Amino acid sequence: MHAPHSSAQNASMPKAKPIAASSAPAPSPFGGEPLSEDKARRMRWTATGLLAAMAVLFFTTHGPSVAPGAHPAWGYLNAFAEAAMVGGLADWFAVTALFRHPLGLPIPHTAIIPSNKDRIADTMAGFLRRNFLTPSVVARRMAGMNIAAAIGDFLVDSPDRDANDTRARITAGAAEMLAEILESLDPDRLGNQVRSGLASQVHKLEISPLAGRMLESMMTDKQHEPLINGFIRWAGLTLEDNEDTVKDVIHQRANAVLRWTGLDERISGNVLDGLYKLLAEVLVDPDHPIRHKIEEGLQKLAQDLQHDPETRDRVEAMKRDLVENPAVGEWWMGIWERIRRSLIRRARSADTQLGDDMRKALVDLGHALKQDARLQDQINRFARRTAAGVATRYGDQIVTLVSETVKRWDATTITGRIENAVGRDLQFIRINGTLVGGLVGMTLHFIVSFV
Repeated sequence: MHAPHSSAQNASMPKAKPIAASSAPAPSPFGGEPLSEDKARRMRWTATGLLAAMAVLFFTTHGPSVAPGAHPAWGYLNAFAEAAMVGGLADWFAVTALFRHPLGLPIPHTAIIPSNKDRIADTMAGFLRRNFLTPSVVARRMAGMNIAAAIGDFLVDSPDRDANDTRARITAGAAEMLAEILESLDPDRLGNQVRSGLASQVHKLEISPLAGRMLESMMTDKQHEPLINGFIRWAGLTLEDNEDTVKDVIHQRANAVLRWTGLDERISGNVLDGLYKLLAEVLVDPDHPIRHKIEEGLQKLAQDLQHDPETRDRVEAMKRDLVENPAVGEWWMGIWERIRRSLIRRARSADTQLGDDMRKALVDLGHALKQDARLQDQINRFARRTAAGVATRYGDQIVTLVSETVKRWDATTITGRIENAVGRDLQFIRINGTLVGGLVGMTLHFIVSFV
C-alpha cells in the first residue's frame, strides 16, 4: 500500500503531538465504529506485534534457508516473512503518514490530515452541499418517508404515566412554557390585543346571513319549537311577576263609575285569567293560530336576515355598536384576566387535569395521524416542502457552519477524532498488508524456484 499524496503538503510541517489518553477527544461516530483509546491502542499493538513477529521469523529462517541442502520449506518461510515485513512496513508508513510524521521525521507528503485540515473542511462542506443539501435530493429522500404515521405511532405508543414518558415531558414543558409566556406578557396589553383580534374577525364576519341560515335550518328541523315554548313560559312568568302592574294600569284607565262599583278589579282579573289561558293554549296546542303567526314571523325574519339589505344593515350596525361599546371592553378584560389566571394555575398545579387533557389530545392526534390517509398526505407534503425549502434557503449556512467548525479544530483534535473513528479499519489495513505481502512473497519464491 502506498501513502496518499497531496500537492499542498509542506515538507517543513512541525511534528504533530501524540494524543494523550487523558486528553483524547470523545470518539465521533462517523466512518465506522468508534474506538476507545484502549481498544485503539490494542489494535495498534496487534498490527505492530505481527510486524515484529515477521521480522523475527525473517532473521530466524534466513540462515537455514540459504544453507546447503536446506529443506525447501525454509525458503518459503523466509520469503513469506521477508515480503510480509516489507508489506507491513509500507502500510505502517502509509497509515502513519495520514496523521503524523513517521518517526518524527519531516518527510514530504506525510502528516497529510493535520496539514490539510482546512482543505478537508472545505471539501467536506462541498460534498455535503452537493450530495445532501439540494432540494431534489431532500425531496427524493423524504418521498419514501411517512413522517405523519411515524409521529402518530410515537404519540399513540408512548406510555401515559411512566416517569420516562416522552409525551409527559412534552406536555409538562409545553404547560410550563405557556405559564411563563402568560406571566411575562403585560396582561392589559395582551388582553387588548386578543380583544382587537377578536373584534377584527367579528367585523369581517357578516352576522346577518349566518343568523338567517341558522334560524332557517332550525325551523326546517323543528328545533325552533323549544325556543317558542321557552318564550311562552317566560312570558307567563313575567306576567305573573307583574300582575300588580297590570292591575294598576287597568285601574288608571277605567272610568270613575267602574272604579266606584269595583268592576275594574273584576275586569283586571278577567284580563289576567284570559292571558294565562291564552298562553297555556298556545303552549300545549302545536296548531294554535298564534303559534303559526310566531312561526311566520320567524320565517320572515330568517328571509330578511339573508336577503333584505335594510335588515342586514341594521344587524351589522347593532354588531358594530356592541363590539365598540366600552362596557363590552371592560367585560372582556375581566373575562380575560380570569382566563389568564386560570390557565397559569392549571399549568403550574400538579393536581390539574391540564396535563391529562393535553396527553389525551396528543393520543387523539396520534390516532388521527395513523388512520387518516388524507391528513398523512397533507402533512408529508408539507414536511417535504419545508425540508426542501430549508435546504434551498439555509443550505449554504449549514455547510459553512460545518466548514468553519472543522477549521477551528486544532491539528491534534482533528487527527484524534478521525483516527478514533476509522482506527479499526486502518489497523486492519496494516494487518492485511502484512499477510498479503507474505503470500505474495511465497508466490514469487515459488515462481523463482521453478524458473
